[in-house]
Amino acid sequence: MISPSKPHGGLASLIASPALWFTALLGLCAAYIQGPLTKLFDFQGAIAEMEHFGLHPAAFFAVAVIAFELTASAMILSGFLRWLGALALAVFTLLATFIALRFWEMPSGMERMMAANAFFEHLGLAGAFVIVAIIDFTKGARQ
Repeated sequence: MISPSKPHGGLASLIASPALWFTALLGLCAAYIQGPLTKLFDFQGAIAEMEHFGLHPAAFFAVAVIAFELTASAMILSGFLRWLGALALAVFTLLATFIALRFWEMPSGMERMMAANAFFEHLGLAGAFVIVAIIDFTKGARQ
């Protein structure tokens, strides 16, 4: 009998492959790479976004967010202090979610429902970063 908790054969090889691990990490970091690149190519838009969320001085926060997201993503993808980069993006995601997706302050309707969905999706994303940190941290402890 095959245990559902232990994949066998080719599936185990696929799941354990470095290529799949890197691809999964790249997918997890995709928004944290795309976002800052978009901000770099439209810096005035990045400043406007910071102003929209009440972050001043807006130019400072735009530069800080760009540098932070790209650096933390690079840490995760390269494996250099991956756990730290993952925890940093988890905290950043939670903070940004509570700033940008305050669905409880919106009137009922489609916009509120979409913001609520995005809010809880971001909680899941933060949780995924914590899982990456746990895996990386405990892997290092076992070596």
